[in-house]
Amino acid sequence: MQDMQEASFYSREANNRVRCGLCNHYCRIAEGRRGLCGVRENRDGVLYTLVYGRVVAENVDPIEKKPLFHFLPGSRSCSISTVGCNFVCKHCQNYQISQYPNTHQGAIEGRELSPQQVLQTAVDTNCTSISYTYVEPTIFYEFARDCMELAHQQSIANVFVSNGYMSSECTRALAPRLDGINIDLKSFSDDFYTTICGAHLQPVLDNILLMRELGVWVEVTTLIIPGYNDSSEELAQIAAFIHQVDPAIPWHVTAFYPTWKLTDSEPTPLSTLQRAREIGLNQGLRFVYASNIPGQGGEDTLCPGCGTKLVARTGFRVTLNHIRNGQCPDCGEKIEGVWG
Repeated sequence: MQDMQEASFYSREANNRVRCGLCNHYCRIAEGRRGLCGVRENRDGVLYTLVYGRVVAENVDPIEKKPLFHFLPGSRSCSISTVGCNFVCKHCQNYQISQYPNTHQGAIEGRELSPQQVLQTAVDTNCTSISYTYVEPTIFYEFARDCMELAHQQSIANVFVSNGYMSSECTRALAPRLDGINIDLKSFSDDFYTTICGAHLQPVLDNILLMRELGVWVEVTTLIIPGYNDSSEELAQIAAFIHQVDPAIPWHVTAFYPTWKLTDSEPTPLSTLQRAREIGLNQGLRFVYASNIPGQGGEDTLCPGCGTKLVARTGFRVTLNHIRNGQCPDCGEKIEGVWG
């Protein structure tokens, strides 16, 4: 298998330089150098992806773990990743693979797999979707694209778990192949994005809106970090933005645990998640979840019309699903999502 293929979304410039158009960094890359993601390299004025078919993580996960709560609940998803990322989040829980090229002198790790092999694994493990996840999947776009095309031929869905920083050109190319996406809206502060992630806020907001406009099922996650993005004002701003796009977009508020370079903050208390959930509901969002503290009730889907518990979850496991034909069986309220 080739260890690299020509990349998509780039243009050539003078002196063998290239401009990558895959994500909103729009890196200008000199001959012999790589973009910020660490996995796209300029060789003789041609931009190559170095991670095509180089899978470093491969697991079968419950779809709830993405988290996606309104997308084929209770199903299994074949989850894959390469190394590399276009963010440098100080609190990244997968920094060992996301930052691997940067911490290993540019080395690219991963087991060689073809799109056909990925699809076969999904079929063999009774997965109804393939998730491109663990790092920012945009950076292995070419491999994901080829897997996605095969998946749709077999009626298997495609899911991105993303930081939402792809270029609009990439978003428009992905949308016909993409069935669901969870986008991290890490903060409503550009300063947070700049200092903590090495990026900017506005492109993420733009992509949440664009993905929804293009018909992709969207859910949003905010990891709440005490002292950084946990003020009631900021949480209300996030909820108001989501409501403006579509009040039916599920918002997952999740707990932070100290990791990698961000160890100066305490884990997120349950009370903060409960406050965030209340803020989201008060802003008019139909579905707000506290997704990663099991057993506290924040994982359940309640009917916005009558309050009936429609889907019960414990630790990413669905224990009850009463939704019928996308509706509450008690009052007939439409429950937005992809149910089967």
